[in-house]
Amino acid sequence: RSRLTGRAALLALVVCSMIVALAYPMRQYVSQRADIADLRQEQDEARRRVERLRDMKARWQDDAYAEQEIRRRLHYVLPGETGYIVIDPGTAKQSRTDLEAADRPWYANVWDGVDKADAAADQ
Repeated sequence: RSRLTGRAALLALVVCSMIVALAYPMRQYVSQRADIADLRQEQDEARRRVERLRDMKARWQDDAYAEQEIRRRLHYVLPGETGYIVIDPGTAKQSRTDLEAADRPWYANVWDGVDKADAAADQ
């Protein structure tokens, strides 16, 4: 005699159909929870970035900080001060033509550059 009765077969069929019916919604649920976690992480990163920008804005509102940054970045000096820029001697080697170009007016140097570019294009 078989151990599988009609009721057991029907119950097995109902359980299998429930599993199949719930598989897709469960997959969607898990996928949506992962998307929600990713969006929360992005939201936290955006909040941190906004806080950093607010802090930076508050710093730039301070005149002392703004003056310090302007002096550092743009090499500005106050009236009566002397500004210095230290140049590495290894990178400051100039050729004779560079020194001659410094003594001529700027427009002559521009025109020489145009001539050189035109000569290079003809070759």
